[in-house]
Amino acid sequence: MNDTLAGVLSHINNCEIKGKRECLVKPVSNLIIKVLNILKDNRYIGDFEIVTKARGGEIKINLIGNINKCGVVKPRFSFKVNNYELFEKRYLPAKGFGILLVSTPKGVLIHREALDKKIGGKLLAYCY
Repeated sequence: MNDTLAGVLSHINNCEIKGKRECLVKPVSNLIIKVLNILKDNRYIGDFEIVTKARGGEIKINLIGNINKCGVVKPRFSFKVNNYELFEKRYLPAKGFGILLVSTPKGVLIHREALDKKIGGKLLAYCY
């Protein structure tokens, strides 16, 4: 698997479309856990727990039906503070609706927090 984050978000999106209440994703990485924490804080998913097994581990995610679409941004575009609106128009359906996940020197943030802190970085994913 080349992009584990893309696989996890795709699986979550497919389970939401099917109407499932929970999904099991693997493998586990620090980036995936940070992204899931942000999605949980913004009420797109419910609680999740890491189920450790011999190889890689798995994450059990409770879905609450709030995701319309989520995915990764490929290629991972670099941007400055003044480019947020361009990418917001490109990946989100309306202004102020949904979130862009951004990798910054201060860690993984949503685009509104990065704009408030006036830092740039690389786009990772979107969710609405």
